[in-house]
Amino acid sequence: MIIIESQILDEFVEKHADCRKAVQNWINKVEDAEWKSHTDLKMDFPSADYVKNGRYVFNIRGNKYRLIVVVVFVAGQLIVRFIGTHAEYDKINAESV
Repeated sequence: MIIIESQILDEFVEKHADCRKAVQNWINKVEDAEWKSHTDLKMDFPSADYVKNGRYVFNIRGNKYRLIVVVVFVAGQLIVRFIGTHAEYDKINAESV
């Protein structure tokens, strides 16, 4: 899969170094994936939640952080929309961010 807007992840790990390894592991797994469907994604990330409008929420570093991406299966792309703490996540609308 191709990750679009990955600079959002880069900027986040600069501020939150404790999640650098977890984010890099997520990136590696996603870039190696060839998901064609929701089922494929869930096989690699069983705890990922589909929220709406093509958006999935991933738990990062033991659910300390939340990552929202738009998954475009047909194009093989993930578009990063948000990464933040639970408190930051609670202030946004995951369905439209």
